Amino acid sequence: MENFKSFNLIYKQGKSTEIRFWFIGLLILSIAIIFLPWTQNIQTKGNITSLYQEQKPQKIYSPIAGKISYWRVKEGDVVNQGDTLVKITEIKEDYLDPNLIARTQDQLNAKKGSLEYYIQKVQATDAQIANLRQSKSLKKSQLENKLRQLDQKITAEKAEFTAASNEQNLAKDQLDRYQQMYKEGLISQTQFQQRNVTAQNAIAKKIAAENKVNQTVQEISNTQIELKSVDQEYEEKINKANSERLQSLGQIETNKGEVAKLSNQVTNYSIRNGMYYILAPQSGQVIQSKKAGIGEIIKDGEELLTIVPQSPNYAVEVFVRPVDLPLIAPGQSIRFIFDGFPAIVFAGGWPEQSYGTFSGKILVVENAINPNGLFRVIVQEDARYKKWPKQIKIGAGVKGIILLNDVPLWYELWRNINGFPPDFYQAKNDKNAAYEK
Repeated sequence: MENFKSFNLIYKQGKSTEIRFWFIGLLILSIAIIFLPWTQNIQTKGNITSLYQEQKPQKIYSPIAGKISYWRVKEGDVVNQGDTLVKITEIKEDYLDPNLIARTQDQLNAKKGSLEYYIQKVQATDAQIANLRQSKSLKKSQLENKLRQLDQKITAEKAEFTAASNEQNLAKDQLDRYQQMYKEGLISQTQFQQRNVTAQNAIAKKIAAENKVNQTVQEISNTQIELKSVDQEYEEKINKANSERLQSLGQIETNKGEVAKLSNQVTNYSIRNGMYYILAPQSGQVIQSKKAGIGEIIKDGEELLTIVPQSPNYAVEVFVRPVDLPLIAPGQSIRFIFDGFPAIVFAGGWPEQSYGTFSGKILVVENAINPNGLFRVIVQEDARYKKWPKQIKIGAGVKGIILLNDVPLWYELWRNINGFPPDFYQAKNDKNAAYEK
């Protein structure tokens, strides 16, 4: 059998083999591989969004209840800010009058006229009160002057009364003497009678003087009473005028409130008229129309359609598990695979070598957990690397690989075998580094 050539080719007994060289080579290669750098990472999923609220898809609602009159746009149209989207007409009976604003304005003007009337009435009442106070002062001055005159008059009348009294006393003495002389026959009866008449005249004169004094005293008393009644009389008139003034002031305040209310109604009606035309709040594309047809009734606050801005500042929102949250911090790098864009990915430790991935930087890590039990992370474009494709749209899905520390491959294998978590990430200050870690 040793002479057979086939036997010599198949069986190599006693000959040297190359298997050990292959084994040694594979062993050396394996040792070299486990010392290669490995990037620890967290893989997650998310969606494309925008950094700014005004650049996200905006739902358009009807500000008032109404009936659709006509549409100015259709789904897919691109509109500019201020373009008319849809016109609605009124359905509430309070606003059906086409001349509602003009009629309310007439009511407002009438109420303003009434307000002006009451203002003028208050001014007239103020003038009336001032005149009454002046009249009161003049009346009191007049009565006080009259009292002073009566004081002077009574002084003179008292002097006249004193003189008349003295004259009457003298006449009485003379009459007594004449009576005695008449009894003694020294004088005639005619002379006695003449003296008696003189005495009677003196008495009458005294009585007249006394009556004058009494009349003047009574007049002084009446004047004093009248002086005291002046205050009461004019105070009543002034109080009555003040009462009318306060009533007018109350009407003024009431009218002011009604004027403000009517002014508010005119403004509200004018603003409501402007709400019949629903305008585009920003430029964008019209999508997802919720209403169709003409004459359809809509409620206030009911959704009509959605406008998507044309060129938003894109961002990505990804969601991470609570167990991974301590490993994530703003400034970390993350690689993205956008849905619809081809990519060859080394999803493990060499995402930098992947083809078709895009770079981002973590901007915000939210502190509140979502209903799905994950934490939301906002990522913005990293402008130092390849720009994100212009064809991406808000809402499209993405897959993210959050990059952590660079470690040897043997360390990562050892960590996974023992079930240890990845190392905590610490950002570097090296501005020239390929990624901020």
